[in-house]
Amino acid sequence: MKIMQTIAKILMPLILGGAILYWMYRGEDWQSIKDVMLHEMNWTWMLLSFPFGILAQAFRGWRWQQTLEPIGEEPRASICINAIFLSYAVSLIIPRMGEFTRCGVLKRWEDISFSKALGTVVTERAVDTLIVMLYSGIILLFSMSTFGTFFKKTGTSFEHILSGFSLTGWVVTAICGAAVLLLLHLLLKNLSIYNKVKMTMHGIWEGVFSLKDVKNLPLYLFFSVGIWVMYFLHYYLTFFCFDFTAELGLGCALISFVVANFAVIVPTPNGAGPWHFAIKTMLILYGVADHQALVFVLIVHTVQTMLVMALGVYAWARLMFMSRCEVRGTRCEDRTHLQRGFL
Repeated sequence: MKIMQTIAKILMPLILGGAILYWMYRGEDWQSIKDVMLHEMNWTWMLLSFPFGILAQAFRGWRWQQTLEPIGEEPRASICINAIFLSYAVSLIIPRMGEFTRCGVLKRWEDISFSKALGTVVTERAVDTLIVMLYSGIILLFSMSTFGTFFKKTGTSFEHILSGFSLTGWVVTAICGAAVLLLLHLLLKNLSIYNKVKMTMHGIWEGVFSLKDVKNLPLYLFFSVGIWVMYFLHYYLTFFCFDFTAELGLGCALISFVVANFAVIVPTPNGAGPWHFAIKTMLILYGVADHQALVFVLIVHTVQTMLVMALGVYAWARLMFMSRCEVRGTRCEDRTHLQRGFL
């Protein structure tokens, strides 16, 4: 039974993401998408976005190093960063598994307690949750007037937007909604709603209060905010890769970025499917043609996913050449033994 549950946890996100992508891209002209990639797309902007995607993960590694210091651990920054790189790549196969992977890396290469490392993840998630809630609320609040002006100038109404939804759009929305409900059901299966909310809030506040023990709090906050700024720039610069999104402006990028952050709550590899659908819907709202919006989300998500994979491969290769001897500066098991154990 446990084996079947494990298989289901791996396959369900893949099937869900694949189903959404199938509904969105069935009947699409793949040759035209290829032509956009080869002849119409400005790859310079895509390449310029890469450093920000890399920095977002590197900031996580540096911040994690700071989080570990109050519990008496001082891992090397390179180990923490490579652990983050590898964790994101692993999450492409099994969503949410990356958190355990990076803790396992610290256990093997730095001999840091797995449970201690995992406990620091609670602090990180608490801080990230508050930051996302804060900037999402601010952006959406200031965007209300933008939406109002947009609807007034274009003569578009909410009813008109709904009537323009294709069958695919409604099906994908229903699938995403069902997935969220199923996830909530699994989470609350053996817990009352009250206890779950209470535990969640307690974990958030506990994580926030633990920041008082961080040695350099300003630097910690800089990394925490910087992570999301880098993520946004990594996404925003891709707008300039295409003629049909280059003029949309910062407001569209901010709003679609917020919507996408909530869409990826649906557990699929790297948000595949829900991310595509959320961004595509927002681009259409800003006047981008349906086909062009589909081209944008497919190319951007695919390229950024390939970057995550490349960083994961790099981290794995780099860790293979970093034994515990090098990290601790003491004699220990030989490198071959360590590599065999990791593999």
